[in-house]
Amino acid sequence: MSVQTPIEPKRPPAPQKAPRVELYWETVTYKTVIVYVLVALAIVGAAVVLLRPEWYAFTVKKLTNSVSSTDADPTTVSQTQASFVNLTGKVQVKKVDSVQWVDADYKTLLDKGDLVQTANDGAARITFGDGTTYTVKSETLVTVEENVMSNNKPTSVAVRISTGSVDLSTPHWASPDSKAAVSMEDTTASLSQNSRASVKNDPKNNQHEIVLASGAAEVQRGQEKVELTQWEKVSFPTGGPLQKANVLAPPSLVEPLNLAPIIAENPKLLPVRFEWKAVEDAVQYTVRISTTTMFTKTVKEARVSGTSTEITGLDAGDYFWNVTASNAKKDNSETSETFKFTIVTQGKAQDMMLQIDGTQMHGRMAEIVGRTEPGAALIVNGQPVPNILPDGTFRHFTEPLEPGPHTIVVIGQNRRGGTAKQQVSIVVPK
Repeated sequence: MSVQTPIEPKRPPAPQKAPRVELYWETVTYKTVIVYVLVALAIVGAAVVLLRPEWYAFTVKKLTNSVSSTDADPTTVSQTQASFVNLTGKVQVKKVDSVQWVDADYKTLLDKGDLVQTANDGAARITFGDGTTYTVKSETLVTVEENVMSNNKPTSVAVRISTGSVDLSTPHWASPDSKAAVSMEDTTASLSQNSRASVKNDPKNNQHEIVLASGAAEVQRGQEKVELTQWEKVSFPTGGPLQKANVLAPPSLVEPLNLAPIIAENPKLLPVRFEWKAVEDAVQYTVRISTTTMFTKTVKEARVSGTSTEITGLDAGDYFWNVTASNAKKDNSETSETFKFTIVTQGKAQDMMLQIDGTQMHGRMAEIVGRTEPGAALIVNGQPVPNILPDGTFRHFTEPLEPGPHTIVVIGQNRRGGTAKQQVSIVVPK
């Protein structure tokens, strides 16, 4: 008889014990990563320097040029170009790479070869990067002939006058070998530093002359050379020789002082007194008054034989005045220094409060501290005071003053039309 082995019933498998897993790690800081990267780069760089030095030099040069061009200040770049600092009337520019004339503005930058033209009511003052200034008078056409600017190296600027008149002045240059010139026809005048000159080119009437007001200059035409000192001039006809002569010195202005305010209840009826110092050999003087600093709009002109005159009919506002002298031969001097004065209408209401608390010198500038009425307007030596606090206190710095005694004049006007005037005397040390 056969016996069958009994079948074991199925049981679920016994649960297995999960194996134990252990994790280990080490903390690495960002600083450590950066150090490792720098060390790796240093090793690579050293290898490049040793194995391929020409690659290293090329890379460094590229990086240096890139950084220099990126970090360059736009104002520094533009300093190598000339720009307008004063514009009156119609002034146009034709760029060297253009065929069109466009109106000049204060954003216009001038390069070598650019043309500048002024109309009969126009005038322009151009400043180059080295500080040389050219004042282009009315009905004048000039070309920017040279503009070389380099750091710590001599600079060179020049303009050419096709027709018209130009005044130029040179500053104290960082490099004494710098040059500033103006040319006309086939003649060039080169000025030294701290010099002023007037140049006129009139091809129609065959008149060409250079007058030196201060400093020194050299005028060259082919092999001819003429040295000029103060109040000397060189003139020549087209194709003729250079002719040197002395010129009349201009008068020194006395009154009204530069930036002086004049208060009047009725400005048009006020006789404003103008006075200047006598010039040797002068027999007549011409006084001109303008509302523009470059005298494109003359409002009054008077010819007198003495050294003073009174002029009426001026409205309230800002004015500029100068004087020229003439001798018996009808030779005219250069124009004197230009002074500015302001006529202020005196209010009929009660006077305003204006008090000067003190003054202090900062080099050649004077600090004026005082107090006035809230909302009042103040003028110090012809210049408006921009910052007056809500309580009326103010602090104002004058422009640099020449050494010697000065009278600072402060005038004000309140909202009621009342006016006030205060004066303080100071001495600017040498």
